[in-house]
Amino acid sequence: MNLKDFDKTIFPGLFISKDEHPSYGKKYITRFQYGLKRYVKVLGYDKLDRLNDNKALKLMQEYKNVLAENKDIVLQDITNEKVAPKNKVSSKQKTPTRSSVKKMEEKVSIPKSQFEECKFLKNTIGDYKSVAPDVFAKGIQKIYDYEEMKEYQVELIKLQKYLEKTKKKMIILFEGRDASGKGGAIRRITRYMNSRHYRVVALGKPTETQKNQWFFQKYIEHFPTGGEIVLFDRSWYNRAMVEPIFGFCTTEQYEIFMEDVVNFEHDLVRQDMIMIKLYFSVSKAEQLARFQSRQSCELKHWKLSEVDLQAQDLWDEFSDKKYEMLRRTNSKSAPWHIVRSDNKHKARIEAVKIILNSVEYDKKNYALNFEPDEEFNISVSQELSRMRKNNDY
Repeated sequence: MNLKDFDKTIFPGLFISKDEHPSYGKKYITRFQYGLKRYVKVLGYDKLDRLNDNKALKLMQEYKNVLAENKDIVLQDITNEKVAPKNKVSSKQKTPTRSSVKKMEEKVSIPKSQFEECKFLKNTIGDYKSVAPDVFAKGIQKIYDYEEMKEYQVELIKLQKYLEKTKKKMIILFEGRDASGKGGAIRRITRYMNSRHYRVVALGKPTETQKNQWFFQKYIEHFPTGGEIVLFDRSWYNRAMVEPIFGFCTTEQYEIFMEDVVNFEHDLVRQDMIMIKLYFSVSKAEQLARFQSRQSCELKHWKLSEVDLQAQDLWDEFSDKKYEMLRRTNSKSAPWHIVRSDNKHKARIEAVKIILNSVEYDKKNYALNFEPDEEFNISVSQELSRMRKNNDY
């Protein structure tokens, strides 16, 4: 939440948004320092919640009061419900009286609501000590990621219903290096969709018949009908990167493809095909870490292929082909969208935003953030500039 998007009110710590939401109005937030921590909280909207400066000030004060009430809470170990330090009692010491115990409890001063919260956490978490700390932390983070993604997945269902109703066709291409996160993104995107109206296509090695066909023919066979979405886990852009590097096509075939593909996609878009091209850009260090994870984890062994084992050694070759592909095949009718994918969750969220922003579907939830995160969702020109400037392809 950037303060440059908000104006100050007459009350310190209380701000109101410069821009107005068409349905909810302007947004009030509070931002202040309490102790060593900085707090930011959304208080509501002037239209939706009927707020003005004075009402928002009251909500801000109520929030501060809650913080003030809890400032003296002492929780030594919420999982073991230790609410006070226990002193060792020697045989010569007297047993504590009721009055002394009561005084100890008053010093600790734990509100009942906080005690109940600790008990709830203990019952929910269970025997967390039996789980490795890093695994436990990742598991907790996945819960938050799941909840954030769920709101966007609801929007994907609305989008799918709109395509069904209007009989529109959509193709989504997922491209990127090995271990860039394409498969995980596809699984999150399709998780709650109606399986009768989408297909995931991942073609293997071409057959002898396909080798003698027009190159695009084997892909056209899988194109969507009205109301359907087809997601290509790698697509005809294999010819722009993988095939020339491993010698699966000639230099002439490569050049013909690079010259023809823009017109091919332009014709598809002219015939009302919604075309979305996503390139997942993973760093060399992160790719290596993911390969090592595949080697060490038995659940991921199946993901490791011969091509994967050569990906790091051929990094520069893939980089050159990536640069040429983005430079020569980016067009107004079918532009590339670059998704930085070292952070898998952020990459998935940004990929979903790109898809949702491609169509004006019914009942869109404008309270959600559909703006691209410029750290993870960037333009082709930015990516090419970065690659040239840092010599990082």
